[in-house]
Amino acid sequence: MNNLSPEEREIGRGNYYAAVTAHDNIHRRDFMVRSIAAGGMAAAGVGGMYFGYHQPRNPVRICIIGTGDEGNVLIGGLNPDYVQVKSICDIRPSSIHRAFHGDWATPNTIKVRPGLMDVYGWSSEAEARRHVDVYRDWEEAIQDPDIEGVIIALPLHLHAPVAVAAMQQGKHVLCEKLMAHNVTQCKLMTRTANETNSFLSVGHQRHYSILYDNAVNLIRWGLLGEIHHIRAQWHRNNSPGKDSWAPPIPGGEKSVDGRLLNPIVDQLKAFHSVYQDPSTSSRDRAQLARQIAQWQAWDQDQTVEASKYDYIDDHNVYGPGRVRTALEELVRWRLWDRTGGGLMAELGSHQLDAASIFIAALGKETGKAVHPLTVNAVGGRHLFPVDRDADDHVYCMFEFPGQGYDYSFDVGYKDTANNLPDPKKGIPSYNDDPQKKVVVSYSSINGNGFGGYGEVVMGTKATLVLDREKEALLYPIQGTYAKAGVKKKGASAILDTSASGDAAPAQAAAGSAPPSRGYREEIEHWAWCISQGDIGNQPRCNGPVALADAVIALTAKQAIKNSRNPSIGHGFIQFQPEWFEVESDAVPEAPSISEARQVRDREKKNLNI
Repeated sequence: MNNLSPEEREIGRGNYYAAVTAHDNIHRRDFMVRSIAAGGMAAAGVGGMYFGYHQPRNPVRICIIGTGDEGNVLIGGLNPDYVQVKSICDIRPSSIHRAFHGDWATPNTIKVRPGLMDVYGWSSEAEARRHVDVYRDWEEAIQDPDIEGVIIALPLHLHAPVAVAAMQQGKHVLCEKLMAHNVTQCKLMTRTANETNSFLSVGHQRHYSILYDNAVNLIRWGLLGEIHHIRAQWHRNNSPGKDSWAPPIPGGEKSVDGRLLNPIVDQLKAFHSVYQDPSTSSRDRAQLARQIAQWQAWDQDQTVEASKYDYIDDHNVYGPGRVRTALEELVRWRLWDRTGGGLMAELGSHQLDAASIFIAALGKETGKAVHPLTVNAVGGRHLFPVDRDADDHVYCMFEFPGQGYDYSFDVGYKDTANNLPDPKKGIPSYNDDPQKKVVVSYSSINGNGFGGYGEVVMGTKATLVLDREKEALLYPIQGTYAKAGVKKKGASAILDTSASGDAAPAQAAAGSAPPSRGYREEIEHWAWCISQGDIGNQPRCNGPVALADAVIALTAKQAIKNSRNPSIGHGFIQFQPEWFEVESDAVPEAPSISEARQVRDREKKNLNI
């Protein structure tokens, strides 16, 4: 995404701003200008104005379960007028510390993770604890009768058990993405929400991004024409020894040659050395004091008995002489299939969700989801050593139905008799379907951050670029150096290089601040839904919507796994409609719904629900 020149970017911005303010409805035009400004300033009340909700009469009383990296991002998105944090729950001292004080690791981290003291204006942790109870055991936390809703930001394998138990206790749930560890669990969560009349929201925050919603409107107005390809990517320069998913282990860890490495203690020594230096300014000492307190809390994590909280020692993953401890699995949970979902769950699900939204925008039924037809995917661990299950490279190609697609046509690999792969041929021949499709390509790689992350939506009339959730760029099919305004053509609009666009008001309104990524708005809307109590008025990313996102991401992950299986020989999977249906027991992977229900029944018995 970042290989555009500064001049091309400026042209793309101008075309985008001219387009969003050019619609023939003058009230809509004024509203779009205000919306762009609101997105840039992240001002109070903006989400309600744009998405049509308002402040509850009384803030919803909530518990935040899981206050690690993502949980602290959600804390930064809290609006005290909408939610009152009554309790937090985490087993790690460092997470509790950051929940109150914020993340002072860098100047950027404190902006996105400011902490409860900052959000609610409490002067000290002691004052904050007079308002907020602290739990280690989530089973105890959800039994508090004063709690109306819970925000869940735990490792992936715990999403479903905690969400289901919370809803059975009468709590509403906002759960981080990916919805759950497998599709069975996603369906179980959604069914439980239906059975208990709970508001279940899942954190695919692009549903609450004004930037993305404006992009959807441009597609609906016909400016892109017919969409035929979407290119999405999330490229990172993570590499061995510098991986954000593999932070230091509290207490240290053994290197390959048997040495004990403890970067946390080493960093604390470095902080103390600078702090004690007479030349260090009082301002820098204040910053260092915060960092020292944060790293001391991190070092205290070594006292956590992780094996008591569903984490396990593994004596085989590294080979002889090196044990992966339960604490390491807790700290680096994203690296392991048992606890995480890898690149497709953590990164890919966001962008494939966005692709689905864009494709659905041109459908006859506004807002109706469009599900993919097929996926062909490969991937693997190409750079990292055997310190993880998670792939470090994935490449996927999806086929979505295009405008006018005829679902009566068969699609996919088939043999002549059974519509199945032909084992005699290895990789079967493809049934070439003449019907219109949209091809979505997705790549997520470590080791090279070229291109960054975002989506490129290509249509028959124009191209739309969404870059890092920060800005939108629009280009006519003539190319990236073509300036364009908007002309009305029949019932739709087109970009026209001969037209002049009035981009100035919107560009001035947007200012230089980045737009809201949607965390604040998703929490506000969830709280408003709870306060309204109308079960027919659901969060934008509710159970069925999040289930579809999980089916796409987890099926792609299964396709990658299949591609490495010699007995299968390819990474092609044809999606089945019933996988997306909440009440169907069909899923693309085990366990079955009945097995998952047995798990829930055991949990209910243990909790005396």
